[in-house]
Amino acid sequence: MTGGDRTIDSIAPDSASAGSTAGKRALPRDSLLLVGQCRLGDEPGVHEVRVRNLSEAGLMIELDIPADVGSHVWLDLPGIGETSGTVAWCAAGRMGIALDGTIDPRRAR
Repeated sequence: MTGGDRTIDSIAPDSASAGSTAGKRALPRDSLLLVGQCRLGDEPGVHEVRVRNLSEAGLMIELDIPADVGSHVWLDLPGIGETSGTVAWCAAGRMGIALDGTIDPRRAR
């Protein structure tokens, strides 16, 4: 990624303004610290990630490697297993992932 933070849609962190529906999520998310594995796009190799919050349709991970918004990712998460999604936003070592399907976040506990 070059330049500053990148985002798509209105789901980027801190994008909501007072009285606006931008940035609001339809599904509740759980704050947690979970260590999993991630592969970015067609890149070889797997990276360790820290999952900071999780919902049925998405998650926020900490990863020191930037990724372009819209990039596909594959994840392997304890209790959940393998899943995939798309980078929705990326900022300062964190990224939001919109999952391709839904998961049961309670399985991560």
